[in-house]
Amino acid sequence: MLAVMSEEPTTNHGPHGYSGDKAALLGRLRRIEGQIRGLQRMVDEDTYCIDVLTQISAAKSALQAVAVGLLEDHLAHCVVDAARAGDPTAKVKEASDAIARLVRS
Repeated sequence: MLAVMSEEPTTNHGPHGYSGDKAALLGRLRRIEGQIRGLQRMVDEDTYCIDVLTQISAAKSALQAVAVGLLEDHLAHCVVDAARAGDPTAKVKEASDAIARLVRS
């Protein structure tokens, strides 16, 4: 089951930290998308439940790796830029909230 985010995404920021690696990030997300399609196919073909669960775990791990990478980029770029500008409080709060969501998931 997918969790639905209740918060509106914040998009009124400058270039994001991941912008330089956007092609690689999109490639990873496309591979994860393929994993999810594979899961659908496995269920459609009545694949053994433990094999499906194993693939779900792999897809979840792949998404978590993407999330951690984005968080690292946020800290290295957005938070650092805000600190240089004199007030990183909002960016640190965003990072803390994101970490809390990742830990809960």
